[in-house]
Amino acid sequence: MTTSEKVAYLKGLAEGMGVEDAGQGKLFKVIIDILEDLALDLADTRDALEDLTDGVEEVSDDLAELEEEFYSCECSCCPVGDDEDEEEEAEEDEEEDEDDGEVFYSVKCPGCGSVLTVDEDILDEGEFECPECGEVIDFDTADVEEVEFSDEDEEE
Repeated sequence: MTTSEKVAYLKGLAEGMGVEDAGQGKLFKVIIDILEDLALDLADTRDALEDLTDGVEEVSDDLAELEEEFYSCECSCCPVGDDEDEEEEAEEDEEEDEDDGEVFYSVKCPGCGSVLTVDEDILDEGEFECPECGEVIDFDTADVEEVEFSDEDEEE
């Protein structure tokens, strides 16, 4: 039996007993009316809670899908998972890049001060957007230095 049903039963019982006719009956009638209002408010709150719970579940499901999509990305720009095979492949790719004789350059962002490492292709484009602060770095005016990797860097 719900709270609303219990209050309706109480109201019917009071009417059947003729409590309203007595002096104290007015007090009971007011108390029953307040209980009725509280029962309706409680029902509204339960409905709102159910809607909120459903909404949170939908957001949680959407977030799980987005996380799965983001973390399953296999491009070189996104972080790879904790899978050892993927880490080994990334290390092999780095070694191949170094073996190809690619030259890398260190550039300091004038906006946030981050030191970025870019390859020759990006440097040839003339400018680059800083991934940290979004400021466009003009390589003609920026402080650009060639990066030399040592054997110790390769072992790490």
